[in-house]
Amino acid sequence: MTRTTETTTADPQKPGRRRETTDGESAALAKIAELPGPYRAMGERLHAVITAAAPALAPRTWYGMPAYARDGKVVVFFRGAVDERYMTLGFTEDAALDDGAMWPISFALTELTPAEEARIAALVEKAAG
Repeated sequence: MTRTTETTTADPQKPGRRRETTDGESAALAKIAELPGPYRAMGERLHAVITAAAPALAPRTWYGMPAYARDGKVVVFFRGAVDERYMTLGFTEDAALDDGAMWPISFALTELTPAEEARIAALVEKAAG
């Protein structure tokens, strides 16, 4: 069994407020910090959007990528590498996105505008169930 230590960090979504973080979130934030230049800023925004849209999802790493899990199962993740022309935002089979016989589970991101952030927030909220 993995032991989780909680620490308090500033919440970028709510200036002046603090929220609890876990070792899983520290690991996810460390992976985001390792992303190459433009992807790092996008990763920081994705983290903020995902954690605000679905606070019940627990940040962690998954196959070396920042990920967010419900009941220990990863629901959403993202990645970006120096040799990739876009970041990938993906959802696993545990995401509650089912819509008929076919639905998207992966998205390419070249930038994050307020429109993309709103769409991502809605997808993450739905995926979290």
